[in-house]
Amino acid sequence: MRCSQLSYSHAHFLVMALHLSTLSMACGGTYEYAIEEFCLAKFKLDMEALDQRHWCSWEDTVESYGELTNCTFLVALKMNCFWPNRLVDEFFVRVHQHYFHDCSLTGRQLHDPPNHILGPFIAVPILVTLLMTALVVWRSKRSEGIV
Repeated sequence: MRCSQLSYSHAHFLVMALHLSTLSMACGGTYEYAIEEFCLAKFKLDMEALDQRHWCSWEDTVESYGELTNCTFLVALKMNCFWPNRLVDEFFVRVHQHYFHDCSLTGRQLHDPPNHILGPFIAVPILVTLLMTALVVWRSKRSEGIV
């Protein structure tokens, strides 16, 4: 009985491995061609419509980038491919190398936060320092009379 269970699980594993390898082969060049033709073509048009100085602005590109991501997912779903997969990873690396290679790591231009956010981060430590100094001076003068 144990031997038949082993052979059944071994056979089941082989069938699953063959099925997965067939899916991955079917999702090779055909999937890559589909995302290039259907997804990237629309993204290129969207990016060309946008001034190149705004390519690093997340607010300006988030919608197009989201549509590109969703498109690669839908094509994979329609073709019974896994998503994400190696091909879609390589695809997005190429997209980033072409469109976002000059952007900072966060994808946004770095700048100081607004004063209403920055102010408390400056004022609170100064006030705490002054308050602690006053407390130490007051406490040291009060303990002079106690021996």
